[in-house]
Amino acid sequence: MTIQAPFSNMSVYGPVVKIHPVVLSSICDSYERRNEGASRVIGTLLGTIDKHSIEVTNCFSVPHNESEDEVAVDMEFAKNMYELHKRVSPTEIIVGWYATGFDITEHSVLIHEYYSREASNPIHLTIDTSLQSGKMNIRAYVSAQMGVPGRTVGVMFTPLSVKYIYFDTERIGVDLLQRTRVVPSRSKGLTSDLSQVAGSAARIQDMLSTVLEYIEDVLAGKVAADNSVGRFLTDLVNKVPTISPEDFENMLNSNINDLLMVTYLANLTQAQISLNEKLVLL
Repeated sequence: MTIQAPFSNMSVYGPVVKIHPVVLSSICDSYERRNEGASRVIGTLLGTIDKHSIEVTNCFSVPHNESEDEVAVDMEFAKNMYELHKRVSPTEIIVGWYATGFDITEHSVLIHEYYSREASNPIHLTIDTSLQSGKMNIRAYVSAQMGVPGRTVGVMFTPLSVKYIYFDTERIGVDLLQRTRVVPSRSKGLTSDLSQVAGSAARIQDMLSTVLEYIEDVLAGKVAADNSVGRFLTDLVNKVPTISPEDFENMLNSNINDLLMVTYLANLTQAQISLNEKLVLL
């Protein structure tokens, strides 16, 4: 059996693979915790499938032993983990598997055959956790049979387009990780709710300033007008509800008051629980 992997910068028609940040974090964590002497880690990808895309929302690592001549994967562990995941997230199904590393090996074909029995046309995700090319290359593939019928059959891994998406809750974690890049200790605590509101307001103000600067440059003839940008800005303005400044201020103050009340009640509850624990110990 032979394998062939097309060039990494090629993409063909097929479903778009959408990956959530928690998946990448889990894979990197598995790689850091790998057994001594292991060159890579593998695992199962979980998510949902629709007509035009495959959304990968979760994953778990699968123990395996690999040498130059053979590979052994703990299939029973993979089945048990999937059964446990179904109890928590019944909508997530097996969509493929991942492996850390830069290339596709012959052992990848054997592992892919197993996942082909667990899922219809599974994807194979490779993540270069060793940064061989200077960055973490992330690629997704689907397999296809190739060769002459009745003779040697090979497998070709065809690349797919990869996009990164996130839920609102994941965005908080991603933003926090980005802030640690400029901190020498590489550690950063969570900000308060009011600080997050202030930060969001500041980012919106910066984006509005950028938009206004672009519009003024177009009106002054410094920048050529772009019809696509104009249509986008028109749609954006049309989505803004018509509301008077007084009503907007009242609504904002009401929401801030609600937020302050929730924060106060949470702190009060935490203080009461702490006090109760100390009284029990007396």
